[in-house]
Amino acid sequence: MRKGIVLVLGLLAAIPAWAQDWPAKPVRFIVPYPPGGGTDVIARIVQHRLSEALRETIVIENRGGAGGAVGTEAAAKAAPDGYTFLFTLSSHTINPLLYKLNFDVERDFAPVTLIVSVPQLIAAYPGASIESMRDVVAMAKAQPGRLHFASVGNGTPSHIAGELLKLRAGIDIVHVPYKGGGPAVADTLGGQVPLLIVTMPAAISQVRAGKLRALAVTTLKRNPGAPEIPTVAEALNIRDYEVDSWYALFAPANTPPAIVARMQTEIARVIQLPDVKQKLLEQGGDTVGSSPEELGRVVKGELKKWAELIRDAKIKLD
Repeated sequence: MRKGIVLVLGLLAAIPAWAQDWPAKPVRFIVPYPPGGGTDVIARIVQHRLSEALRETIVIENRGGAGGAVGTEAAAKAAPDGYTFLFTLSSHTINPLLYKLNFDVERDFAPVTLIVSVPQLIAAYPGASIESMRDVVAMAKAQPGRLHFASVGNGTPSHIAGELLKLRAGIDIVHVPYKGGGPAVADTLGGQVPLLIVTMPAAISQVRAGKLRALAVTTLKRNPGAPEIPTVAEALNIRDYEVDSWYALFAPANTPPAIVARMQTEIARVIQLPDVKQKLLEQGGDTVGSSPEELGRVVKGELKKWAELIRDAKIKLD
């Protein structure tokens, strides 16, 4: 703890005085998905305590569409003055491989911090007679192309998780892309689609309320926030199945480094506060608080990783 305090104090001391006076007006977080989805849930958990730390209002602006590309483009084109940030998930490193975008995720953004790591959750509508992942495989093999799964949208981790399941389990299930986690969950609750793949924060409350049946998480290890839910790897004995998602903050390129450093420092401290950490854990989140450089390496590595998967699985937009 002492080392952590010394590190934070050292970082603050390195930040110019003018940056310590920042922010002087509300700061905007663009969330490139509709309200109610996992990204929105995590952003709002961090919002209140971060506003206190910065002594200024954090305004969350939901701008969904095109698997997160619409809001991401808006953030890329925002003024690099420290008053607009992108609060997004790991689709940031998938979209460029599937969409023709008007921005470059490496050139047009300055990494700030990887905030939290979460699994994708595979869940079923209780009336669909799906009790386990083995039921999913059995139904898909009995009637190829008849079982549908809802995702957050094309080019998102939930889409990739479904495609990887098809590849590794040798099944044919049909992707139904939605414009965010909220709409995907709503239609699954209503029985319009039997199977759902979303980040855990978007659906875990519905699972705990008994309105959805959790089947598996997509990480290699069980999630500490819901240890009763098996992994896909163990449920189907597929050792190489893994889709690990994350939420992170980015700034438009050329945002002053001192402001990026201040924001990273404050978020890294806020997500370790007991109340915030507990709320994130309840949503299946494992807090990180990385440096900008570490997040930059994650982006570069995942662009390569997902390019290989998309090629091998022959993934195309629906």
